[in-house]
Amino acid sequence: MLISLERLAERGWIDRSLIADLPSEVEPADYATVFRRKMPLLAEAASTFARKMSGNGRARYERFCQENAEWLDDFVLFDALRAQHKLATWNEWPKELVHRDPATLEKVRKDLAKDLTMRRVLQFVFAEQWQALRHYCAQKNVRVVGDLAIFVNYDSADVWTHPELFLLDENLSPVVVSGVPPDFFSATGQRWGNPLYRWDVMKERGYSWWVERLRAATRNFDYIRLDHFRGFEQFWEIAASEPTAINGHWVDGPKDDLFIKVRETLGGLPFFAEDLGYITPEVRALRERLGIPGMAVLQFGFGDTGAHIYLPQQYTTSTVVYTGTHDNDTTVGWWASGATEHEKRSVEGYLGRAEDGIHWSFIRAAQASVAGLSVIPLQDVIGLGSDARMNMPSEPGGNWRWRLKRGLVNGEIAAKLALLAEVSDRLPQPISVPPAEEFVA
Repeated sequence: MLISLERLAERGWIDRSLIADLPSEVEPADYATVFRRKMPLLAEAASTFARKMSGNGRARYERFCQENAEWLDDFVLFDALRAQHKLATWNEWPKELVHRDPATLEKVRKDLAKDLTMRRVLQFVFAEQWQALRHYCAQKNVRVVGDLAIFVNYDSADVWTHPELFLLDENLSPVVVSGVPPDFFSATGQRWGNPLYRWDVMKERGYSWWVERLRAATRNFDYIRLDHFRGFEQFWEIAASEPTAINGHWVDGPKDDLFIKVRETLGGLPFFAEDLGYITPEVRALRERLGIPGMAVLQFGFGDTGAHIYLPQQYTTSTVVYTGTHDNDTTVGWWASGATEHEKRSVEGYLGRAEDGIHWSFIRAAQASVAGLSVIPLQDVIGLGSDARMNMPSEPGGNWRWRLKRGLVNGEIAAKLALLAEVSDRLPQPISVPPAEEFVA
């Protein structure tokens, strides 16, 4: 859904008249409508390319398919079968498909040959457009951080293709699922529902599935944020029959073993760890042994005394500081309706009162700290309220819809950002985006 139809029209893959009446205004993302209107157009453009590709275009496409064969063929087959079965979860398909009977799969590949080619082309198109965007960003000295989820969705090509790597029963349904215990965000915890890994099998195979996953990430991003890092030390295991995350328990993860293998195979990687929430000394020690920078969220730092680990005096040059993340309310929204009176007094005592708004107090505190990298949500730069929040953890719908409207970043905001950049150049610590080699674990 991120593929640009306009760029496809420029290359003659789709007639401009077919996209002329698509809405141009920037409103909150309506994924269902986008999917319904855009996917048929993408399918038509991909089919046109498949019919007409020649010369350099064909060579690029064939090279992409060859370089990504590790995942591409199984993914497009899964994608086509899922569409054929009206988006039913894969364990509801005919049993020959569920259990990947070789003869059945071979027949399906022949029957769906054109459809599979169309889906390969879409992956190729996205890859080319993404790398073009990355090249443009690099010219502007903009780096891209990829967020690597620790778990994958059950209804995915990963689990269908490699069921032996996951804790599934004889019907290939999850026995246990992922989540986190009750915390700041939810009194019943978060039952994510992802299938859990058979780490013993992964170890026997040299963690090859993880190695390939990370190899792909390095081709797409400059930095890799490891989501839920504490799950590599211990993860929260919940019986699949449980409706909430309350009745789970901690189970040991792969710890150093996975990262040692990754380092042996791929060398140092530009990781930093999402190590928020309930973090034990063992998790912290694992991160420090591996030399992976950790995170701090300034918005978390003003509650009780235990929250002070998120304040700037605790940072080192191996810290990545956020004013708030996608899971937080915006700074302005939090100040208006989420912060307690105690937190507000603590903020004003620590940062003082700023005439230009609480969000700029937070931004300056983050940027002036010794942290090696600071990340400021655009909503905080602009000073938007709760209606611009990106994500509400544990809420299944209505998330990831906010989009930047043209004109919101005005001259005053741009001037402040330029001033921060000048200050960054004069400070002794690297508080702007460092060269990639400085963040290699």
